[in-house]
Amino acid sequence: MRIAVTGATGHIGGGVARRLAGARSEQLLVVRDASRAPRLPGAEVAEAEFGDREKVRRALQGVDAVLMVSASESADRLERHFAFVDAAAEAGVRHLVYTSFANPGPDAAFTLARDHWATEERIRASGMAFTFLRDNLYADFLPDMAGEDGVIRGPAGEGRVAAVARDDVADVAAAVLGDPAAHEGSTYELTGPEALTLAEVAKILTEATGRETRYHAETVEEAYASRASYGAPRWQVDAWVSTYTAIAAGELERVTGDVEELAGHPATSLAELVRRG
Repeated sequence: MRIAVTGATGHIGGGVARRLAGARSEQLLVVRDASRAPRLPGAEVAEAEFGDREKVRRALQGVDAVLMVSASESADRLERHFAFVDAAAEAGVRHLVYTSFANPGPDAAFTLARDHWATEERIRASGMAFTFLRDNLYADFLPDMAGEDGVIRGPAGEGRVAAVARDDVADVAAAVLGDPAAHEGSTYELTGPEALTLAEVAKILTEATGRETRYHAETVEEAYASRASYGAPRWQVDAWVSTYTAIAAGELERVTGDVEELAGHPATSLAELVRRG
């Protein structure tokens, strides 16, 4: 079986590629810049950007299963996703494994989760077999939510987030790609071992790093005002703010055992992740 991995220059795709190389799987790394691709035994490299349908179609010829790591955030991300899915189907790919997001839907509070829902729908309609890995918020990013003053600001209220470690996601994706047929049509919700309020996140960060961190609950209006100075486009600011409103709405609070079941080890806690550095 020939496997293609996208996003191999990033943490998730690169982590999966390294795990597959360790298992001596034949794989193709599909990247935008071949010079940045990791050099791994048994891996070939193809240069193709998601939105370049023809290049993707040529690159995926002869590939059985593809890990589609969702593209970086951009105003045209959904168009790029659609182009990639269509090209994969045209190339004859049999199984597509997609890194989605928790609770995707057309009316999801987190604006980017709407793109994930639309991408899932495109994949369902493509005729390819599929597996969806719906990742919660990445626990690795939680420390970066704190500003230089150590304050996490956002309209999350008392909502909880079951954030998942990126390495756990890579472990699961590699396990699924090791036997895609066993996961055909499955949707997995990848979470950490517990759901935390942002006040609890701040406490854990304080204890693990020794740097005082606290949470300040903004209103939605305050959140938009405090981010206005960045000069970011509206879709980006909407995404930033709705990360918190999704937590407040309870969309990220569900804890599952899917990481442990698929990766074969317990999900990594935030405290453990931060202590690892």
